[in-house]
Order: sequence, then C-alpha cells, then structure tokens
Amino acid sequence: MKRNDESGPGAALVTGGAIRLGKALATGLAGKGYDILLHYNRSEGEAEKTASEIRALGVQCHTLQMNLDSDLDSDSLIERALERQSNLNVLVNSASVYDGGTISMTTPEIFDRNIQVNFKAPFFLSRSFQDRVKSGNIVNILDNKISFNQYHYAAYLLSKKMLAEFTTLAALEFAPDIRVNGIAPGVILPASVRSEQYISWRLEAIPLKRKGDTDHIIKALHYLLENDFVSGQILMVDGAEGKTSIGRNAESYQGD
Repeated sequence: MKRNDESGPGAALVTGGAIRLGKALATGLAGKGYDILLHYNRSEGEAEKTASEIRALGVQCHTLQMNLDSDLDSDSLIERALERQSNLNVLVNSASVYDGGTISMTTPEIFDRNIQVNFKAPFFLSRSFQDRVKSGNIVNILDNKISFNQYHYAAYLLSKKMLAEFTTLAALEFAPDIRVNGIAPGVILPASVRSEQYISWRLEAIPLKRKGDTDHIIKALHYLLENDFVSGQILMVDGAEGKTSIGRNAESYQGD
C-alpha cells in the first residue's frame, strides 16, 4: 500500500462510488494514483469490497456514509473527507436516483427525491468543496438525456438539466481556482431489467451503432482533470446519440 505521504496527484471524493458507474470512476481515478474517498448510502458491503479493490491498486481509500436524500449535510461530508485525506482536490458528483414518470404521473415524493439527490446534493457539496478545499476540480455526472425533452422522465430530467446549468454557473463563480465540468453518458450501463430487444432498439438510434462502456467515461474524466484550460464544459459521451432529434427511451418502447 502507498504510504500516506500525499505525494500523488491528490485525493478524490466520489459520491455513489460503491457500485456501477461510481465504482468505475473511483477505480479509474485510483489507477491514476488518486487516493479515494468513497461515499455510499445503503451499499455498505459493496463499498467495503470496492474500497479493498482500490487499496490493492496501491492508494488510500476511505468509505464515507451519508444519505443524500434525507440527511444531506454537505459541510460534514467534505470535512470528514478532509480529515481522512487532507490532499482532497477532486469532487465527482456521481450519486443519482433515476425515476421514470411523466409530469402527470410524478408524485411529490418522486419529485423531491430526484431534485434532492440529483441536484441539491451536488449543488451544496460543490459549495462546501469550494469553501473548504479552495482549489481543484469538480466533475458532475449528468445524462445525455439533457439533449432531449423526454417528458417520460420529468423529475429526473429536470434535475439533470438543472445540474447542467449549475455546472456552467459554478465554473464561472469558482474560477480561477476550481474548474467545474460535466460528463453526460449515453448507453453505458443499462439497467438489468432491460431486455436484449430493448437494448438493440436503443443501439439502432445511436449513430455509432453500439453501446459504450465505463472505460469511455473514465477516459473523459481523465481528460477533464488533466487539461487545465477546460472549464464549464459538458462532454457528451454517447456515440452522438445526443445529436439526434428525439432519442429513444424505455418509457416509449413498444416491444416485449
């Protein structure tokens, strides 16, 4: 294991880092020598497993629990991260909830959950990061759906579009010491409930005619961190699907 001498590129706090894309992002950063602060909510077992895998790469990794929905305390989470790794200089806002539902079908509970986790948490974590860390990078994980107007995901899509606008605002306010960017993935990790027929249907509408993988997102993250003249940008990593006019989605799928 690497000595805790903080001689590497720094440390990164990755929210929702225990599973799926968050895990891939945390592991990808560890591969570049970053120490990792791994946030999770309920996935304690998965978080500890991911942390062990990250430590095996020769860097430090600490797990931090917080429910961003009901118990958000952004100052506390950043302070706890700094207590464990004073070299913290990257915040990746990856934690997200994903609820389908048109405007007419969206309950107050669905609305509040999506706005709270997908927008309010990154907003205040970024503010706390800027206030306490002072310099570094913030990367917000968005969704290529922000290119569309898929009302089938009303609360979710609004929360991500708000986060996209916040990325621009924060990049301007936090400059020059903190760069703020976003990544908008396309079809990367479809939910396990999606059928092969549905996936094929989605890929037909992607100009590159294939799905992406987590490595494409990791490369985008590395680019944003390494190019120090890029700020206020959103990288669409989606095979150009976001450049099409409508975009296909599960809620409008008519197959089995």
